[in-house]
Amino acid sequence: MGAWQLLMVGVVILLGLLGVLVPGVPGSWLVWAAVLWWALEDPRPLSWEVLVGATVVLLLSQAIRWGLPARRLRESGATPRMAVYAGVGGVLGFLVIPVLGALPGFMAGIYLSERLRLGRHGEAVTALRTAMRSGGWSVLTEFFACLLIMGAWLGAAIWG
Repeated sequence: MGAWQLLMVGVVILLGLLGVLVPGVPGSWLVWAAVLWWALEDPRPLSWEVLVGATVVLLLSQAIRWGLPARRLRESGATPRMAVYAGVGGVLGFLVIPVLGALPGFMAGIYLSERLRLGRHGEAVTALRTAMRSGGWSVLTEFFACLLIMGAWLGAAIWG
């Protein structure tokens, strides 16, 4: 697989990550489709193992999401700015504290967004709780699964 194709797969994965944060966009399936594309173009055992792992992680995240409350983020006051802060926080957390840092990073992004908007710690914490209860856990579950898939793909593409 050429460098340009790898770059394009990476771009589709990033678009999928962004799609997770936007309601109505099948972001996780874009991430999976990018990994499928990579596995079909680079048919090595490692590619297929990453694809199988991505499928399992994605199906597991969907099963967990079904048990969580439905997304009602718009009614809770969630804004696109909050989604950007949460996404950037999740990615930075994922990179700073490998893998598990995405969880506190995502919530720190929401907190920072609300702290800047509302100005007070107590109100920002209340807004964070409301956002997480109104579907934030569902978004975080899907986003974390996509970050895991992205990390596995990146590791296999670079070191595999």
